[in-house]
Amino acid sequence: MNIQTDLTPRLPDGRWALFLDIDGTLLEHAAHPDSVSVSDDLRLLLETVERRLDGALAFITGRSIAAVDGLFDPLKLRIAGLYGLEHRLTPDGQIEAADEPADMAALADEIELELASQAVYVERKGPVLAIHTRAAPHLLIRATELVEAALARLPKGYRVIAGNAGVELMPLEAAKGAAIRRFMQLDPFSGRRPVFLGDDTSDENGFETVNAAGGISIRVKPQGETAARFAIADVASAIAWLEANFGAVDKQANRDDVMAASRIPTEASPPSR
Repeated sequence: MNIQTDLTPRLPDGRWALFLDIDGTLLEHAAHPDSVSVSDDLRLLLETVERRLDGALAFITGRSIAAVDGLFDPLKLRIAGLYGLEHRLTPDGQIEAADEPADMAALADEIELELASQAVYVERKGPVLAIHTRAAPHLLIRATELVEAALARLPKGYRVIAGNAGVELMPLEAAKGAAIRRFMQLDPFSGRRPVFLGDDTSDENGFETVNAAGGISIRVKPQGETAARFAIADVASAIAWLEANFGAVDKQANRDDVMAASRIPTEASPPSR
């Protein structure tokens, strides 16, 4: 059954728990992950949102926690990195890190030999291997072939996730939905209604989890089928939506104007997988 997602939700007052993807949601994609930067305005907005939600804000990202901390420094938030293979459950808490297995390291070496000289960036993220083809889109098919062929050589328990401009190989337990469920069992998230914003295939599991919990799922610039119940046109509109719903109190008077500017029509249905 198709779900008509013809507006971006204006949230009523209530107890919300907010989960945010980063790349493609809060920041525009770049050919290289290190080419992006975080504005002071975005840091300030996130600080405000966290304060208004009494701490019930977390990043749910494919980046490592170390990479996110470097990007958003000095701001530190609760975070699930590497699709939930890493966690920091409090802003000042310990990082539950994930190491790179030897077989994944060997595979990354092989793929780099073939593709790295052709404007493809092979990103090693512990047990997750990401191949970014945004600067060389004609090589996406070849990159996908390489990681799919590697499944037969690796221990059981890995899967391939195709994205908008690249492909990733990761353990089955790497799932944004599982990371969201873990946070929802803890203070200050417990007892709140979840909201998740994401933009890519890897976020679909998070949308499904939030939908099942009666929450709000929003996909930024959706392409094709999605489990998200709502859509936002682009990164700028996503940030405007965050500010309108969770930003400074003195900006709430502009809420209706911001919401009207961020609405886009899209047809979506849950993916079959």
